[in-house]
Amino acid sequence: MIRLTYYLRRQAGSSLDEFQSYWRDQHGPLVASFSSDLNIQRYVQVHTIEDPLNDAMNQARGGEMEPIYDGVAELWWENETSLLDAMQSDQGIAASAALLADEQKFIDLPNSPLYFAYEYPQVNPSPENIIAHPKSSIVKIHFPLRHIASMDEQEVRRYWLTNHGPIIRSHAPASGLLRYVQVHRADHPLDEGLRASRGTQIDPYLGHAEVWIDQSRKGTREAAAANQAAVEDESKFIDFKRSCMWVGKEYSFIDRR
Repeated sequence: MIRLTYYLRRQAGSSLDEFQSYWRDQHGPLVASFSSDLNIQRYVQVHTIEDPLNDAMNQARGGEMEPIYDGVAELWWENETSLLDAMQSDQGIAASAALLADEQKFIDLPNSPLYFAYEYPQVNPSPENIIAHPKSSIVKIHFPLRHIASMDEQEVRRYWLTNHGPIIRSHAPASGLLRYVQVHRADHPLDEGLRASRGTQIDPYLGHAEVWIDQSRKGTREAAAANQAAVEDESKFIDFKRSCMWVGKEYSFIDRR
């Protein structure tokens, strides 16, 4: 399976509520209406929420992380063949043009990076049905990251997957972590066309971490130790000043799993 990650910033002059309302009530149903034309398997909007955890995560990592995004659009395809067939068909080309025209109404496109990626589940309960519903106590953490200059990209990818992943898994019970997925940028040939059509000016991230936690669970000494261990290991390969981190709530529009 391959997925598209699209970090969104709202246009100047729009409030967060105005942006998220249009995205949810107008753009979301429009994407869903083209699901067959584009062979989309899943489509989820993750709406950023104002939460003390946003600042706490930033401060734990030096307090100088990038400004958080207003939301994340996530789309999945069954495989690369399905993706390419959709993007190259007449119906898919028309659908993509219609979606881009609507994006131009509310998204700050130059400052909203996007790319295709592969996901590597690290803590993954079965079935995969954990959702940060707006009325639940569960939130989803997004952590788009760029790596430190002293390591090359392949070295970082390997460390993130084979060293950092096991550390987070080992602390999952103590930290109250419900699910943890690493999403690595795929460097797909379609990336360039997506960025060119939107005038994207922001460099893509190496990928991002997704973490679902239940905020109804009170913090414990063990959870604090787990969080400290995570940050200490992150500092070995992540450039915090060129990365960001926040929590959001999920809205599911397409799910054909």
